[in-house]
Amino acid sequence: MLEITDLTVTYPGGAEALHGVSLSVPEGRITTVLGGNGAGKTSLLRAVGGLLPAYRASVRSGSITLDGEAITSLPPWRLVRRGLAQVLEGRHIFTDLTVHDNLVVGGQGMPRTELAEAVERTYEQFPVLREKASTSAGYLSGGEQQMLAIGRATLKLPRLLLLDEPSLGLSPLMMERIAVAVADIAARGVTVLLVEQNARLALSISEQAVVIANGNVVMSCPAADLLDDDTLSAAYLGGGIATG
Repeated sequence: MLEITDLTVTYPGGAEALHGVSLSVPEGRITTVLGGNGAGKTSLLRAVGGLLPAYRASVRSGSITLDGEAITSLPPWRLVRRGLAQVLEGRHIFTDLTVHDNLVVGGQGMPRTELAEAVERTYEQFPVLREKASTSAGYLSGGEQQMLAIGRATLKLPRLLLLDEPSLGLSPLMMERIAVAVADIAARGVTVLLVEQNARLALSISEQAVVIANGNVVMSCPAADLLDDDTLSAAYLGGGIATG
């Protein structure tokens, strides 16, 4: 599905955020990327999502392929056409538009009947969005805005979904609801690459875990191995896996 090979990412001044990172993201599964602040997790998502130029960063070497096709230098709009969607940290919804209109924007270009079915599917997944369909998105709670951002990104059921810290700033209950939603999206056949601060929650819904430290992959294993082995969690996650 997604293959990242020897990826090195640099920022202005030559600072390297990633140093020869390699990893595979299996199709139809959730892969969680863990690591401390500044480890390179967000830079990894920016590279895959074609967003590095917006941060004056670039891929110095290495490659990214999606279904065997090189996507390393493609802009975001071309990646969308290849079935990639992303939910950035901060959600980036249209706060002046209603919940329903935000979803319609996400389904731009879809036939009317297909769009209506996709919006209905999203309302079934996130009932609170149906209740607030005519509410301006800026008046939603943080968790509701995250639901809207995820619902908008997955309206067309992308092949690959990039999620950056979806539980950041949310209550424990809302974190659980978001995790259930992500697992449900993956069950529909969407491949998910997840960066998440709540490591235990992320690992509980993931099949694969990748740990990054100082821009390097230091471990890649089944998520269950990291959950179940106290020695591994202590060695790679600072003595625990509560915050990633």
